[in-house]
Amino acid sequence: MTRNSNGGLPTPEEFQRQLQELMRQQLGGLRAGLARPQPGGSDGEGSGTEDSVPRFDKKPKEVKAYLDRFVIKQEEAKKVLSVALCDHYHHVRLALEGRDQPNYAKQNLILVGPTGVGKTYLIRSIADLIGVPFVKADATKFSETGYVGGDVEDLVRELFRRANSDVRRAQYGIIYIDEIDKIAAASNLAGRDVSGRGVQTNLLKLMEETDVPARSPNDIAGQLQAMMEFSARGRKPVDLINTKHILFIVSGAFTGLEKTVRKRLREATIGFAAKAATVETDFEVMAHAQTRDFIEYGFEPEFIGRLPVRVFCHPLAVEDLFTILKSSEGSIIRQYEQTFAAYGIEVLFQDEALRRIAELASEEQTGARGLMTVCERVFREFKFELPSTEVRRFVVTREVVDDPLGALAALLAESASEEQGMLRQIVGEFAARFQREHGLELRFTEGAVERLVRRAREKGQHVREVCAECFKDFQFGLKLVAGNTGQTVFAVDADAVEAPDKVLSEWVVASYRGTKPAPPAPPAPPAPTGEEPGGV
Repeated sequence: MTRNSNGGLPTPEEFQRQLQELMRQQLGGLRAGLARPQPGGSDGEGSGTEDSVPRFDKKPKEVKAYLDRFVIKQEEAKKVLSVALCDHYHHVRLALEGRDQPNYAKQNLILVGPTGVGKTYLIRSIADLIGVPFVKADATKFSETGYVGGDVEDLVRELFRRANSDVRRAQYGIIYIDEIDKIAAASNLAGRDVSGRGVQTNLLKLMEETDVPARSPNDIAGQLQAMMEFSARGRKPVDLINTKHILFIVSGAFTGLEKTVRKRLREATIGFAAKAATVETDFEVMAHAQTRDFIEYGFEPEFIGRLPVRVFCHPLAVEDLFTILKSSEGSIIRQYEQTFAAYGIEVLFQDEALRRIAELASEEQTGARGLMTVCERVFREFKFELPSTEVRRFVVTREVVDDPLGALAALLAESASEEQGMLRQIVGEFAARFQREHGLELRFTEGAVERLVRRAREKGQHVREVCAECFKDFQFGLKLVAGNTGQTVFAVDADAVEAPDKVLSEWVVASYRGTKPAPPAPPAPPAPTGEEPGGV
């Protein structure tokens, strides 16, 4: 900040001119970028173009067929969602064509079901199908405006950001609020309920129709950006996002609602003509929920009335979890296949293993989320150990799921045995090539093979390279020995691997005295069952 001509602090007008000059000098590139037409449109109002909103021409069966690829079971829920979605976005299409239906009631949805049954996955899949911006939030983070906590209008602003600041596209997005049951107002609460009834009231305005400023008055970063835009283009109207065509979907487990519904149903059957009550599961009871049950649960009549479409999601049984693992395009098994494939490891899952995973996940009582819990517990050590081994393929059986540590130990032992055999074969190939090229036979002892393998690992080299390095001068010395003694077959033990030049020198010196190197030992007898021959 520079002082004015009188040496005093600048006036507000002078300070503003200095700030503008600073931004012109330091933020020229940003200013140039802001001066270009924004995604919201070239008229400065962020109105966008009709092309920025995807055209929706799907039929309910087509939508359900798409959801079937990702979400298992929930047949009724997918049907209801498909119909409501098509109704809403066909109305949006008419509105974009200038044929808005003035009496149309928006079909906001409420999903009821336990955790992990696919509620979020359903809505996210729908948003992907349509191609509209999608925002998910938990109701628990919001509070009534003016209190500590999030403002529900921030959901609309986040939709605006997800739409790349395209107002028109944001106005046809989807806002999904999970754990909505957590903002049910307590019936015995005294005083203001800032996180329950107050939030319902604020959400009510959004779900109906209101205009939300694209920038929050409390957003310092947004206000700074507005100042830079003002400097670049002058004053422009404030971007307002209308919520008339934004589809609101809320969901929750609604724990305890079944008690309210069961009580109402029981009272309705009291009387001489009442039929004997049939035993129903909590889900079957929950599916009978009516508006008055939600009101008694703690929701305002106006709020629950703005959620006319109600979807009840079934809890998942073992067979459903098995089908998710085996058939869903979003199966977590695909994730683990890709994880191991990144290290060059191929993994094959047997059906019995998938069924066992489903059984264990069902015991977690968290729906499909239990699949991740079980899989992570089973494959944690596999993901840690296998990338550093030579294992390139393994099969997941039921036994692997039940005893992952034991299965891993067996797999590593089998791999080590196979690796040892392969490395022994490589040493044999080196000896055969040495014989072809020089007419001299090298017979490596088990101890020599072990020492070569150990050296290769220590140096990070291939065994073939270590053999060539250790015995690069052997043909010269051994030909002298052969000329002096006639010996052409030589035993190479661990000492010869450890100090090849020293051993070779001793053999050559001894040959001039007429002494032959020690002859190769006869083949060792088979090792007793359960023992490894030549172990170090």
